[in-house]
Amino acid sequence: MKHGKVYLVGAGPGDIGLITVKGLEAIRRAEVILYDRLVNPKLLEFANNDCELIYGGKLPDRHILRQETINELLISKALEGKIVVRLKGGDPGVFGRVGEEAAGLAENGIPFEMVPGITSGIAAPMYAGIPVTHREYGGSFAIVTAHDKSKDGKPNLDWTSLAKGIDTIAFYMGVANLPHICENLVKHGKSLDTPVILIQWGTLGRQKTLEGTLSTIAQKVKDAKFSNPAITLVGDVVSIRGKINWFEKKPLFGRQILLARTGTEESALAAELREQGADVMEYPKWKREAAPVKEQILDRIDSYERILFGSPESVKEFFELLIGRSMDIRKIKAELFTSSIKSKKALNERGFSAEIVDKMNSTGNLLIIGDNTVESNEQYFMSQYGEFDMFQTSQKQLDEQFIPIFLRTLEEVKLDTIVFPSSASVQQFIEGLKTTRLSEQEVIKGLKVICMGNHTYETAIVNGLKPDGMPSSPTNEALVDFLGKQG
Repeated sequence: MKHGKVYLVGAGPGDIGLITVKGLEAIRRAEVILYDRLVNPKLLEFANNDCELIYGGKLPDRHILRQETINELLISKALEGKIVVRLKGGDPGVFGRVGEEAAGLAENGIPFEMVPGITSGIAAPMYAGIPVTHREYGGSFAIVTAHDKSKDGKPNLDWTSLAKGIDTIAFYMGVANLPHICENLVKHGKSLDTPVILIQWGTLGRQKTLEGTLSTIAQKVKDAKFSNPAITLVGDVVSIRGKINWFEKKPLFGRQILLARTGTEESALAAELREQGADVMEYPKWKREAAPVKEQILDRIDSYERILFGSPESVKEFFELLIGRSMDIRKIKAELFTSSIKSKKALNERGFSAEIVDKMNSTGNLLIIGDNTVESNEQYFMSQYGEFDMFQTSQKQLDEQFIPIFLRTLEEVKLDTIVFPSSASVQQFIEGLKTTRLSEQEVIKGLKVICMGNHTYETAIVNGLKPDGMPSSPTNEALVDFLGKQG
């Protein structure tokens, strides 16, 4: 049997925009992805629906998969003839044990490639407003592990060379050994007043920083209960942060948002919220398969006076279906309505004018075009719109591989807001939670519930949720403005 191939890929430090083009291409080709805890799970959504996802995450106090098991998995999956991606946070060549994994592959005659990534020791300082080199503050830079195989887990380093020969030092995962690090740098020549900064979850919206000096930082970390994952940066260049700190000034920096998801395509709203500095977790994750075509509906498409599209995907799928059958779209005489701004935009891009469902009148034959969620919520739609026909463009299914990812993220991230962008998102969020054994009330406890549009607001109330607010209009811009004013 022909061997597969393994790509040892650096996922970058957290911000999904920092993965390399080559790394993203590997994810899209993968049949198996074995990923670590520090990989942004959003990157996994670029993989094919049938790609096998294996969590090899490691916490400071426990390992989900031992390194030996990871090595064996890479070999066994490749021997099955599969394209395998080993996805690691940052750069796999910087304390990522890529050399051990590559050696195992080479010994077994398995082809592989190493794909570099942006390492957190450079990226996290940049997102904290600190370049690691600067003509006035530092011309040398070192990356150092802060825990190794030496006695008691304390790094056994050439402290004299570090203290006297390197201007800026990035220590990886150094929180537990910070007193040891500071003591030895001072003992071997660094000034007690040398600036130090710790950067936790660098490049993400939940990034946190703590500043001090070699004489004060250890106590500050203890008092603040600061923890890994964090980069510790030591050097005079830290002092320029006050002038060029940029990421933390974004309007939604620090916000931890859960976005109720209805579509399978990448969300423009989620991308905009991230661009404004927020961390965004989307749930549920859906996948689609084509549905059988109701020919009788297409035959009398000109008889409908109102057509409501349930999602942007349904717009795309419906018109692709018409084009594939060489149907004249001028047969559509109906007024067009959508359940969200995104769906309206999808129609506008195809040359059709449309209104949000809030403006739909109650008379005339109605056709609702969507996926199987329309059928499963038939009683709700009848209560809202009366009698209607339904045209199903696709079968949408919950992607169950992402459920454990969602649950792990809930444990690690302290959410503050949930956003429902459409009425459909309320129902589908509740439906998607059923397999998690969590209720919607458990998940949203303590969160601000924000609804986009009157119809969404009313749907949330009907489903037992208590909205805390609504932007002035159901647009991305209005939502960003609304969340920014909330603080």
